[in-house]
Amino acid sequence: MGSSGMLESKINRSDYKILIVDDVVSNVLLLKILLTNEKFQICTASNGRECVEKTKSERPDLILLDVMMPDLNGFDTAVILKNDPETANVPIIFLTALNTPSDLVQGFKVGASDFLTKPFNKEELIVRVMQQISLVAARRIIMEQNEELRHTISNRDKMYSVIAHDLRSPMASIRMVLNLFVSAVSPDMIGRELYDLIDKANRESEETHSLLDNLLKWTKSQTGRLNVVYQDFEINDVVLGVVDIFVIIAETKHIRLNCNLGTENLKVHADTDMLNTVIRNFISNAIKFSNENSTIDITVERSGDFARISVRDHGVGISEDRLASLFCSGTTTYGTKNEEGSGLGLQLCKDFAVKNGGDVEVESVHGEGSTFSVLVPLVAEG
Repeated sequence: MGSSGMLESKINRSDYKILIVDDVVSNVLLLKILLTNEKFQICTASNGRECVEKTKSERPDLILLDVMMPDLNGFDTAVILKNDPETANVPIIFLTALNTPSDLVQGFKVGASDFLTKPFNKEELIVRVMQQISLVAARRIIMEQNEELRHTISNRDKMYSVIAHDLRSPMASIRMVLNLFVSAVSPDMIGRELYDLIDKANRESEETHSLLDNLLKWTKSQTGRLNVVYQDFEINDVVLGVVDIFVIIAETKHIRLNCNLGTENLKVHADTDMLNTVIRNFISNAIKFSNENSTIDITVERSGDFARISVRDHGVGISEDRLASLFCSGTTTYGTKNEEGSGLGLQLCKDFAVKNGGDVEVESVHGEGSTFSVLVPLVAEG
């Protein structure tokens, strides 16, 4: 059984109403008997004007409309129905004794869904009616699913926003206290075991704060509440600002951050906060996937009309089969000290880079390290 057949078998015919329109009473009665026996709800009209009124008041799911009626024929009635947004989507099957090509063309021009030629037999009537009712049923399902989806997305966005907003503030306080504590004490003062625990809590608080920040920005970006605020600024200032934040975090894994900012201080046209987020995610990931006692190189260079900011690590690298979907997969991965990643950061980097008229790139060799780059438009010269 095909998909349409499966849908037909699930349709409860008593949920659907059919409007029969014919100026010949015997035709109306015959159709009413046939379709009532098939369990459909039935309403009737004897002319075009009454058809338009009944369509608005009864809200039928299908109209069987006679073509040859006095005063207002079926084709003219269909034009009125299709020009009114309230009735435009109700399918029409024309009932006609005429079946010349010109009549068929005229009928489809004014919005016919199908034709039934008089005299018709019961089997053909039911088949053609069920075809249209199946389409109506499918549309109903799609509308219901769309409404459910809208509701689900709305709830998801609210939840993400609440999580990110309400947790970021206390998490920032915890992070600040732990940062201060780790920098103020040493293993000799409190013992290696306790120091290692606090050091681990400090690193995890950084990761959690970063995740919440990403989550909030991603939610705003997805819901269109995050606007790009363009500014012209020197890229080196932003890069150095982000690197300064990560020096202490890198030191906890004995990793050195090397900056090569080139000889020219490039000026870019972008959103400072978004670019900051991209570079922060790249450096955070580089630290996460680097081994102890290694280096991470951050470089800034001109690349055509763009500034290229690259973050190169010498860590675990990425397998070739994962590279293609890296910026859209959202897969959770773990660092060299089991630091957990949400997969959200790289999606956010791609989104922000594109919103700023640039892009992201990655090169990697499994077991040797990776280079993540963001391209940002330079300020137009002249």
